[in-house]
Amino acid sequence: MNWIPEIPPDLAHFLFVTLFSLLIGLEQRKHHADAADNSLFGTDRTFTLIGILGFILYIISPENMYAFFAGGFCITLFLSIYYHHRIKIKKSLGITSIIIALITYCLAPLIYLQPLWMSLLIGVSVLILTEVKEDLFNFSQKIGRYEFLTLAKFIIIAGIVLPLLPHDPISRYFNISPYQLWLTIVAVSGISYLSYLIKKFLFPDSGIFLTALLGGMYSSTATTIILARKSKEGGATGQIAAGIISATAMMYLRLLILAFMFNIKIAVKLLPGFFVLVVASVPFSWYFWRQARSPAGTENQYQHKSKNPLELKTAIVFGLLFAFFGILTQVVVRNYGNSGVNFLSFIVGVTDIDPYILNLFQGTGTIISVENIVKATIIATASNNLIKMVYAVSLGSPALKKKVIAGFSTLIVISFLLSLYFY
Repeated sequence: MNWIPEIPPDLAHFLFVTLFSLLIGLEQRKHHADAADNSLFGTDRTFTLIGILGFILYIISPENMYAFFAGGFCITLFLSIYYHHRIKIKKSLGITSIIIALITYCLAPLIYLQPLWMSLLIGVSVLILTEVKEDLFNFSQKIGRYEFLTLAKFIIIAGIVLPLLPHDPISRYFNISPYQLWLTIVAVSGISYLSYLIKKFLFPDSGIFLTALLGGMYSSTATTIILARKSKEGGATGQIAAGIISATAMMYLRLLILAFMFNIKIAVKLLPGFFVLVVASVPFSWYFWRQARSPAGTENQYQHKSKNPLELKTAIVFGLLFAFFGILTQVVVRNYGNSGVNFLSFIVGVTDIDPYILNLFQGTGTIISVENIVKATIIATASNNLIKMVYAVSLGSPALKKKVIAGFSTLIVISFLLSLYFY
């Protein structure tokens, strides 16, 4: 804590330990103020003295810390006896206050041996975690049976499998490394997982429009199919049409995020075109929403069950598609050049375009220029919008057809104008 040169370091450390110990004790007093009995072993003064005791015993012999360890043993023994009697008499099993007391005792070596930010972080974390007990309990009630398994899956694929994969290309015919291939799976799964968490925990009762926005970050095609089928149940046609167009706008945002993750040059070139397409979708969404004539409360009646975005089968299919499109793109470029890639982009648009576009973003070892990659991306999104329009028309209600045809046709025309004249 040499950021205060006028104060001796030991005094500054003592003041820090005393202040944070007092804050922790005051928080304990406030937290247990409404307790039915007076079973707590201490609050503000007790915790402050525990922190000061730890400070004294540490500075006596900081080299070997024998006195500090001996004091810690005595404190732990005392708290163990207290805990045993509390269980026996009060039938209370809570151990939080005891753990907080031990952390308070350890503040002195923490402030001496670690950077200031680490000490502050630990102290603040103790205060916050003690205060949010009820909030954590309420949050835990919302967590489903398999949520931690889903989180574990994401940690495995992003934090364990990814760093272990080699960075060397698989072959000269497929100039993508296993690391790059898996990184694309992690990137797409991460965006989908974030959308899933926002929908499930922040907006569990969201209506059509917000559900469509979050669904577009996962898959605008799947969202279009679900909403189109929903329109046949009657009512909310305007909201459904607005949701479908808005999901497509989120598709552009998702692809732009992926572009920034894998190739900033492509992202910068792609930004103006995608900005135009997003802006062009806003008037349609707004108009359809404003012109909706649905019964009151219809908006909040729509509930789409969130799907787990980290299914192993989905990841395997995505990886196979990524590898297939990587090889196919290189073959097309070698034999037909950039015009062949543009035609391939239009054909691929009828499928899941993410594996193909991510191949383009990573270059796939070909001679495709940044401009041609951006053009191919615009064409692929236009083709994907065409197939979504077909889905919406064939699966939706008659009232939905005119709206989605108008919205998607405009986006498709703008996309091809951008690809012809601006890229």
